[in-house]
Amino acid sequence: GSGELTIVCAALLGGSLAFLWFNAHPAEMFMGDTGSLAIGGLIGIIALMIHQPLTLVIVGGIFVMEAGSVIIQVVSFKSRGKRVFLMSPIHHHFELKGWKETKVVIRFWILSLLFALIGLATLKLR
Repeated sequence: GSGELTIVCAALLGGSLAFLWFNAHPAEMFMGDTGSLAIGGLIGIIALMIHQPLTLVIVGGIFVMEAGSVIIQVVSFKSRGKRVFLMSPIHHHFELKGWKETKVVIRFWILSLLFALIGLATLKLR
């Protein structure tokens, strides 16, 4: 049922917010692959359980951009011998272009908010 799924979502949200709240700048602990992969897997399972896999791709737009930039970079280098970006994933490209880390983070936050709003809009359109 949906009641159990709601509890899992609330626990995920609460745990993530607590991690961010108590690990604010300067970070004392990094989540690492184990935590981030577990959270990503759980979000993917939730999207499948509520029959919204496309919405997950939209809401996870930053991750799609990051993975897409790596794929583009590798394919371009293997096929043409040229790089499209100075470095991939794309956030490193922006850093090498002279953007400060905080500028990249804030711009990615803004994009994440836009992707989240678009994802919510797609739920209303159905």
